Amino acid sequence: MKHLYQVLFFIVITNISYAQTNSLLVTVRNQYETEIKDASVTVVKTGETATTNSRGLVTLNASVGDSIIINKEKYDSTAITIQNVKGQINAIAHKQFTWKDLITPMFYIINGGLWLMLLIIFAETGLFIGFFFPGDSLLFVAGIFSDKLAASVFDTGNVYLNLLLIIALTTAAGILGNAVGYWFGRRIGSAMFQWNDNILFKKKYLHQAQDFYEKHGGGAIVFARFVPIVRTFAPIVAGIVAMDKAKFTFFNILGCIAWVTSMILGGHFLQQWILNQFHFDLKQHLEVIVLGIVFVTTAPVIVKLVFGKASSTHK
Repeated sequence: MKHLYQVLFFIVITNISYAQTNSLLVTVRNQYETEIKDASVTVVKTGETATTNSRGLVTLNASVGDSIIINKEKYDSTAITIQNVKGQINAIAHKQFTWKDLITPMFYIINGGLWLMLLIIFAETGLFIGFFFPGDSLLFVAGIFSDKLAASVFDTGNVYLNLLLIIALTTAAGILGNAVGYWFGRRIGSAMFQWNDNILFKKKYLHQAQDFYEKHGGGAIVFARFVPIVRTFAPIVAGIVAMDKAKFTFFNILGCIAWVTSMILGGHFLQQWILNQFHFDLKQHLEVIVLGIVFVTTAPVIVKLVFGKASSTHK
């Protein structure tokens, strides 16, 4: 019996020691699913503290039932109870709101779902106040998180049908947004031709815009869809210079279908392909994706401006 107690005591002590020395890998992300670096993670029981690396990872010694607290400037303090020390734990720390969030696609997807995204696309493609919204990156990220968007309103159970419905609704919002912008331009256009020149307004620019739309109107409307800021003002200018309504409507529909479809399907299928081929999850690198999309969509305009000025100077 004495030996039995000694064995049991040895087993208990060993288990306690093992529980105290288990290595726990924690991944810390915010509500936008972006990894958080330099976050302080503390084990309440032992007081051990470590800092997350550039991938939001930190390794701690903890056991089941222990609590960890995550702290970082501009984040709410977050406490989590460990349920399982095997494998990896994913922790979410809530980022406090800043104005920068308004140009973060996941802000709209998380806080408003599909309906808010439709409102953003409508505003960005036809209202003066919508020029700062992240249209391209929002659509691309919507393709990556199409399942989350579908779940916020409908979920057919079929991935491709969900994608089709999202594309159809978003295209309708974009077409309607451009139509409103064009209507607004038509309403104020005739009055603007009567305005006197000043520092901010030159009547000759209206005449130049009118000549440009008469020559390249259709292509300008389609191209503008893929260029931030420009897509907000293009339909308004088209209305101001009285571009033919039937012509505008045709290229408005064509451009919107091309823009929405390419961005959403591009995000969805690129995510699937890269994940399957390289085991690289784009969902964990959304900031890089957004910066990449902004660069790709604005680079042609910047190049045109720089080289256009250079050629004009040489002449």
